Amino acid sequence: MLEHFAEELRLARATAGMSQAALAEALSYSGALVAKVETSERRPSLDFARRCDAVFQADGRFERIQRRISRETVVPWFRDWAGIEQETTALRWFEPLCVPGLLQTEGYARALLTGGGLFAPDEIEQQVSTRLDRQALLARDRPPLLTALIDEHVLRRTVGGPEVMREQIQHLVKLGSAFPRVRIQVVPTSAGAYVGLGGPFVIASAASGKVCLVPVRLLG
Repeated sequence: MLEHFAEELRLARATAGMSQAALAEALSYSGALVAKVETSERRPSLDFARRCDAVFQADGRFERIQRRISRETVVPWFRDWAGIEQETTALRWFEPLCVPGLLQTEGYARALLTGGGLFAPDEIEQQVSTRLDRQALLARDRPPLLTALIDEHVLRRTVGGPEVMREQIQHLVKLGSAFPRVRIQVVPTSAGAYVGLGGPFVIASAASGKVCLVPVRLLG
């Protein structure tokens, strides 16, 4: 299905007589990203697909293909959670092992998923793209209130090397200061043993008043 999207994009661009650079400008994405999508090296985001539909007046064709790609590449049990996550008004996330997925940088996510051994090498980039797509909910007009409680060890563990970790910590600082609906707190190592060390979890609250407690798997 990823190859199908790439083929449709190449065909639509050729039919419109557009270069990759012209398409990139029309989509407000980089030429490098357009090139990677056209060669199936990068999974298109939902926003990318919708912009393709707008540029080529494709009546939702690219969005439909993108959604099928997402269904194929997301781990089956995770699909229900992904839907819940998008509909919540508040998320309370405790994480003693790694940075929460909604707060991860691309480099950190890639290093974490590569080192975790849960996915084959050819699945890593698709999982990274899926994770980054989820983060779009933080930039919505009415994003959920995200409260992330992170163990200090998470910030001291060098995932992906010093540069990747430095970028990740800077990203957390930026999110905490630039996004009023994102609150990040750290449990210091001096706290010793405390409730929650049994594993990461998320408490999701919906507008209906329903609350869902979900153990976190797949490293974010």
